[in-house]
Amino acid sequence: QVQLEESGGGLAQAGGSLRLSCAASGITFSSLNMGWFRQAPGKEREFVAALSRSGDKQYYSDSVKGRFTISRDNEQSVAYLQMNTLDPEDTAVYYCAAEKSTGSIVPDHEAFYDYWGQGTQVTVSS
Repeated sequence: QVQLEESGGGLAQAGGSLRLSCAASGITFSSLNMGWFRQAPGKEREFVAALSRSGDKQYYSDSVKGRFTISRDNEQSVAYLQMNTLDPEDTAVYYCAAEKSTGSIVPDHEAFYDYWGQGTQVTVSS
Protein backbone atom coordinates (compact mmCIF):
# COMPACT_ATOMS: atom_id res chain seq x y z
CA GLN A 1 0.00 0.00 0.00
CA VAL A 2 1.46 3.30 -1.10
CA GLN A 3 1.41 6.05 1.48
CA LEU A 4 2.52 9.66 1.39
CA GLU A 5 2.75 11.54 4.64
CA GLU A 6 3.36 15.27 4.82
CA SER A 7 4.83 17.10 7.78
CA GLY A 8 6.32 20.47 8.56
CA GLY A 9 3.30 22.70 8.16
CA GLY A 10 2.33 25.30 10.72
CA LEU A 11 2.20 29.00 11.35
CA ALA A 12 4.77 31.41 9.97
CA GLN A 13 5.07 35.17 9.73
CA ALA A 14 5.22 36.96 6.42
CA GLY A 15 8.77 36.88 5.16
CA GLY A 16 9.53 33.74 7.10
CA SER A 17 10.29 30.18 6.03
CA LEU A 18 8.94 26.69 6.42
CA ARG A 19 10.06 23.35 5.07
CA LEU A 20 7.54 20.67 4.23
CA SER A 21 8.47 17.01 4.04
CA CYS A 22 6.71 14.15 2.28
CA ALA A 23 7.67 10.65 3.33
CA ALA A 24 6.75 7.87 0.92
CA SER A 25 6.35 4.18 1.64
CA GLY A 26 5.11 1.08 -0.13
CA ILE A 27 6.69 1.88 -3.50
CA THR A 28 10.10 2.42 -5.07
CA PHE A 29 10.50 6.13 -4.47
CA SER A 30 12.98 6.68 -7.28
CA SER A 31 10.33 5.58 -9.80
CA LEU A 32 8.08 8.50 -8.89
CA ASN A 33 7.83 12.04 -10.11
CA MET A 34 6.89 14.16 -7.10
CA GLY A 35 4.68 17.19 -6.91
CA TRP A 36 3.35 19.68 -4.41
CA PHE A 37 -0.08 21.25 -4.72
CA ARG A 38 -2.03 23.57 -2.48
CA GLN A 39 -5.61 24.54 -1.83
CA ALA A 40 -6.61 27.80 -0.19
CA PRO A 41 -10.05 28.26 1.37
CA GLY A 42 -12.68 28.75 -1.30
CA LYS A 43 -10.25 28.05 -4.12
CA GLU A 44 -9.42 25.11 -6.32
CA ARG A 45 -6.32 23.06 -5.70
CA GLU A 46 -3.38 24.45 -7.67
CA PHE A 47 0.03 23.30 -8.77
CA VAL A 48 3.01 24.53 -6.76
CA ALA A 49 6.08 22.55 -7.81
CA ALA A 50 7.18 19.26 -9.35
CA LEU A 51 10.38 17.27 -9.53
CA SER A 52 11.56 14.46 -11.78
CA ARG A 53 12.56 11.02 -10.53
CA SER A 54 16.26 11.81 -10.45
CA GLY A 55 15.78 15.39 -9.30
CA ASP A 56 17.31 16.91 -12.42
CA LYS A 57 14.14 18.66 -13.59
CA GLN A 58 12.25 21.13 -11.40
CA TYR A 59 9.10 23.02 -12.25
CA TYR A 60 7.36 25.81 -10.37
CA SER A 61 4.25 27.88 -10.62
CA ASP A 62 4.86 31.53 -11.35
CA SER A 63 3.54 32.48 -7.93
CA VAL A 64 6.27 30.59 -6.05
CA LYS A 65 9.18 30.68 -8.49
CA GLY A 66 12.26 32.11 -6.84
CA ARG A 67 10.85 31.61 -3.33
CA PHE A 68 10.15 27.86 -3.09
CA THR A 69 12.49 24.97 -3.80
CA ILE A 70 11.48 21.37 -4.35
CA SER A 71 13.99 18.61 -3.67
CA ARG A 72 14.17 14.92 -2.85
CA ASP A 73 16.28 12.31 -1.13
CA ASN A 74 15.78 9.04 -2.96
CA GLU A 75 17.71 7.06 -0.34
CA GLN A 76 15.39 8.27 2.41
CA SER A 77 12.25 8.25 0.21
CA VAL A 78 11.44 11.83 1.13
CA ALA A 79 10.51 14.89 -0.90
CA TYR A 80 10.81 18.42 0.41
CA LEU A 81 9.38 21.83 -0.27
CA GLN A 82 11.47 24.65 1.12
CA MET A 83 9.33 27.77 1.31
CA ASN A 84 11.05 31.11 1.80
CA THR A 85 9.83 34.69 1.83
CA LEU A 86 6.37 33.48 2.72
CA ASP A 87 3.38 35.68 1.99
CA PRO A 88 -0.14 35.51 3.47
CA GLU A 89 -1.27 34.47 -0.03
CA ASP A 90 0.66 31.23 0.52
CA THR A 91 -1.80 30.21 3.23
CA ALA A 92 -3.32 26.89 2.16
CA VAL A 93 -3.40 23.18 2.75
CA TYR A 94 -0.37 21.74 0.99
CA TYR A 95 -0.53 18.31 -0.58
CA CYS A 96 2.26 16.01 -1.63
CA ALA A 97 1.56 13.92 -4.74
CA ALA A 98 3.37 11.19 -6.64
CA GLU A 99 3.17 10.05 -10.24
CA LYS A 100 4.32 6.65 -11.44
CA SER A 101 6.69 7.93 -14.07
CA THR A 102 6.59 6.29 -17.50
CA GLY A 103 8.53 8.87 -19.47
CA SER A 104 10.41 12.12 -19.37
CA ILE A 105 7.47 14.44 -18.81
CA VAL A 106 6.87 15.72 -15.27
CA PRO A 107 3.23 16.77 -15.01
CA ASP A 108 1.95 19.98 -13.47
CA HIS A 109 -1.71 18.97 -13.36
CA GLU A 110 -3.22 17.02 -10.51
CA ALA A 111 -5.07 14.67 -12.85
CA PHE A 112 -1.80 12.93 -13.72
CA TYR A 113 -0.82 12.11 -10.16
CA ASP A 114 -1.55 8.68 -8.76
CA TYR A 115 -0.99 9.05 -5.03
CA TRP A 116 -1.75 11.82 -2.57
CA GLY A 117 -0.95 12.69 1.00
CA GLN A 118 -3.51 13.89 3.49
CA GLY A 119 -2.32 17.49 3.38
CA THR A 120 -0.67 19.81 5.88
CA GLN A 121 -1.86 23.28 6.81
CA VAL A 122 0.39 26.27 6.21
CA THR A 123 -0.76 29.59 7.63
CA VAL A 124 1.16 32.79 7.01
CA SER A 125 0.32 35.81 9.14
CA SER A 126 0.92 39.39 8.06
